[in-house]
Amino acid sequence: MVRENRTVNTGTSEKLKVAVIMGGVSSEKEVSLESGRNIFSKMDRQKYDPIAVFMDSRGRFWEIPIKLLMRNSTRDIEEDLEDGATSIPYETLKERADFVYIGLHGKYGEDGCLQGLLELLRIPYSGSGVLSSALGMDKYVSRNVLSMSGIDVPHTLAIPLKEWERDRDSFISRVEKEIGFPCVVKPTREGCSTAVKKIVSSQGISEAIEDAFLWDPVALVEEFITGVEVTCGVIGNESPIALTPSETIPTDDVLSLEDKFLYGQGENKTPARVSEELLRKIQDVAVRAYRALGLTAYSRIDMFVSNDGRVIVLEPNTLPGMTPSTVLFHQAAASGITQAGLIDQVIQMSMEAHGRKRGPL
Repeated sequence: MVRENRTVNTGTSEKLKVAVIMGGVSSEKEVSLESGRNIFSKMDRQKYDPIAVFMDSRGRFWEIPIKLLMRNSTRDIEEDLEDGATSIPYETLKERADFVYIGLHGKYGEDGCLQGLLELLRIPYSGSGVLSSALGMDKYVSRNVLSMSGIDVPHTLAIPLKEWERDRDSFISRVEKEIGFPCVVKPTREGCSTAVKKIVSSQGISEAIEDAFLWDPVALVEEFITGVEVTCGVIGNESPIALTPSETIPTDDVLSLEDKFLYGQGENKTPARVSEELLRKIQDVAVRAYRALGLTAYSRIDMFVSNDGRVIVLEPNTLPGMTPSTVLFHQAAASGITQAGLIDQVIQMSMEAHGRKRGPL
């Protein structure tokens, strides 16, 4: 059961002005555009007055009209910003918005950077605060925190770029001894399956690690888990509640960007095709991970149920995808929550958290 929606008193009878920020500078900016558009279009106009704000490739904010919002890509939008949009200097954002709904994904939007800026501007925003966002973005650090909290995570070897350049042979040897094959290589702070590769022998490991270094100065090599990949949304602040877990079915060994976001490409099953007992265990682990990382308002926890019965947390998504076909909306629907209703709950819970914080969220 999901917590009942509560309207936070903003001290005015006027609609809450909500800036929906999308685009950005990360590898996930095209998915962010789809999320932002959907948040903007589905937001309840009876309660909120949304404006579409685009972050360009230089990190600048622009208020964009519908004709730009509906362009095919971030590049298409960026081509006409100077003539067709209104520049928003950072320090003037507070004059335009009472609240920021962050539709960004990845670096500089999901990792605490934008959250820190909004804290300085004293504008409440959706989702987790500075520290929790940074923890959630760094897979290796978050796994250390989760492991210390008694939560199962993949066996993982972190490889810093500078140490790799000094002695790559020793790391290859460590991969063979500590992780084994097959294994999975990925950057520690990327999403949307960027540079994620399954490696079946030592012959392919160096190239995969080098590819990961193109995106981040730390590469991760982790165990390849055989089982069922699941994901579970969590909503709430002090008393978070798990939604119905979903099973994510990849078209290949490793879940791809297309599987996650391209309509008709991947397949999701809600609820996941596991026993009721296991569904409850997945929900319990998701909430425990949410609490351990200090997450706020909402998140999605990605996990594996291994063939030997482990429920293993891969990573949190502190600003999960909000595209029309995203699995988070499927899970909300299973609890009787519409897309507009979920967006409303995120805003209300985020406002609640900011209303009682002391210092940065």
